[in-house]
Amino acid sequence: MKEHDILIIGGGLAGLTAAIHLALNGLNVAVLEMQSYPHHKVCGEYVSKEIVPYLQRLGVNLQASGAIDISRFNISTSDGLLLETDLPLGGLGISRYAFDNLLFQRAKELGVFFYFEKVIATTYKEDYFIVDTKNQTFTTKIVIGAYGKRSVLDKNLNRPFSKQKQSWLAVKAHYRISDFPSELVALHNFKGGYGGLSQTETGAINFCYLAHYKSFKKYKDVHSFTKKVVAENPLLKDFLHNAQPVFETPLTIAQISFDKKDSVVDHILMCGDTAGLIHPLCGNGMAMAIHSAKIASELIVRFFDEKGYGRSALEQDYKKAWSIAFSRRLWFGRQLQKVLMNDRLVSFGLKSFGRSNSILKFIISKTHGELIS
Repeated sequence: MKEHDILIIGGGLAGLTAAIHLALNGLNVAVLEMQSYPHHKVCGEYVSKEIVPYLQRLGVNLQASGAIDISRFNISTSDGLLLETDLPLGGLGISRYAFDNLLFQRAKELGVFFYFEKVIATTYKEDYFIVDTKNQTFTTKIVIGAYGKRSVLDKNLNRPFSKQKQSWLAVKAHYRISDFPSELVALHNFKGGYGGLSQTETGAINFCYLAHYKSFKKYKDVHSFTKKVVAENPLLKDFLHNAQPVFETPLTIAQISFDKKDSVVDHILMCGDTAGLIHPLCGNGMAMAIHSAKIASELIVRFFDEKGYGRSALEQDYKKAWSIAFSRRLWFGRQLQKVLMNDRLVSFGLKSFGRSNSILKFIISKTHGELIS
């Protein structure tokens, strides 16, 4: 049986950021992650610059690793009406292959332990956790859940959304094309879904789209759906016709839930998508994951350093801080997603108000946060 101060289940953006933050504060941290690094993940691969100062404080420099500077945003209706505006704060384009590996290398420098195993159970007993993988058992004072959108642990923890069938499928692939503007992130609608385009550090364009299963199930596979439905948007049709795929086959994730989730479950502090998933509008799931790790880490450091600051206070403070930081953004994401799935509303809104940039500025203001110091 192995013991650590903190165990982090999941080594994505939230888990790795928390590991770095906590290790910088002298704590014994271990990350349990199923896959070795580097590896690709289904993700929009655009991150708001709101997280840049915080990451620099952790010793992580995205620009030095080749991240692409992004300053423009455009959106199109399913019939190809295109509107564009500037991003006030801006963002960076970087693949999860590079981003996660960069954080992983930084965490290793700081002495974080990594176990590439699948967690099958967690038990809280007498103010400690017992965490089981297929091969070994761990004990720890604190557990952070950062295992992403969906896991068998959700069912074990009796989380309500895990008992229901979910209606969303996400698809991601990289493409090579010569004339895509490097400073642009684009959001294009199609019948039954929408997708984002942005450049990554390799020069490849990431195309990640979200589709409702009701629309997708009529087709045999991802290729057929992409060709016959996604490409009905003339802008996406032009992109897909001229671009060369980098991956042999696209990456996919099914059963994605955008339902409300608790930020603390059975005394586990949930971070990133594990605590709440925002619809992929302007790519701010990445920034929110990193921000949630910061919130959790600061309170955990206080828990270990401050006498009298117990678990109950830690959990209540995390719930409150998480809600203040993200609940409105998640609520707005759900409402905006309903609009984006309605072709009439999208077309009417963009044609009526979009040319003044008012709608685009509104979307950006509600999905982006302030600089995280």
